[in-house]
Amino acid sequence: MSTTTLEDLKDVATEAGVVEAEENALPEPKIDELGRAYASGKRKTAVSRVWIKPGSGKIIVNKKDHTEYFGRAVLQMIIKQPLVAAERNGQYDIYCTVTGSGPSGQAGAVRHGIARALTYFEPELRGVLKKGGFLTRDSRVVERKKYGRKKARRSFQFSKR
Repeated sequence: MSTTTLEDLKDVATEAGVVEAEENALPEPKIDELGRAYASGKRKTAVSRVWIKPGSGKIIVNKKDHTEYFGRAVLQMIIKQPLVAAERNGQYDIYCTVTGSGPSGQAGAVRHGIARALTYFEPELRGVLKKGGFLTRDSRVVERKKYGRKKARRSFQFSKR
């Protein structure tokens, strides 16, 4: 009776044409020549462009500090959610531009862009951010107004007279 070793099994697998899958193959970080990762984020009709690089934790939105641009504390919390979930709060400088929609949509777009840029900078964070729902683009947009109606679904008030 012969004993089969792990090396023998690997040899048989390679001879049979079975290709081994690399364990936990993570994609390479996408970092430009300036050491930044770039991503875009979207929410409603807002579009953000986000660059992150290692730093002191500054967040600049449209050439203003994020506390100045997003005045409400809820919006400031929303844009920091991916950093808090990944336990990277205060480790990256973030520069972003955002256009379209209103404050809520813009904060959601910046949050989406930050999460995507983090995965490009550190691919191992993808699981944490995906589980938190930060990488999924929120596809809800305002329904268009229909003709013969006051809004998308609201009718004019009915009167019998």
